[in-house]
Amino acid sequence: MLTREDLESYLIRMDLEYEEIAEGMFLVRSREEKLPIVVNHSPPLLILRLKVMDLPQGQGSLEELYRTLLQLNATDVVHGAYGLEEGELVLGLSLQLESLDYTEFQASLESLQMAASSHMGTIKELVSSTPAVGG
Repeated sequence: MLTREDLESYLIRMDLEYEEIAEGMFLVRSREEKLPIVVNHSPPLLILRLKVMDLPQGQGSLEELYRTLLQLNATDVVHGAYGLEEGELVLGLSLQLESLDYTEFQASLESLQMAASSHMGTIKELVSSTPAVGG
């Protein structure tokens, strides 16, 4: 099983900037990507979460955004999913610690970053095209 120390060695090996913000919980930034990922070592799982954006307040219906996110969950984000939490759009993924190796960890982090980057234009366009309530 992947230990907290193993996880930290993976972060070092990947040359990522990180800080431990709580026991077993790391805030991770790559040198290229601006969006940080929270990596939580919570046996038996490793949970990866990336905040994509704050959801707009006072907007009209975000139905088209939600429909698009569900479609992306089904087609582009095979191992993770978009979700809503406390007014934020997040992208998350859970992995089993029992068999997690370096290659799978690296691929998982990179897939979250790539999904968020490649979908960001579409997501922002959908949010900005939603009329304000009463507008």
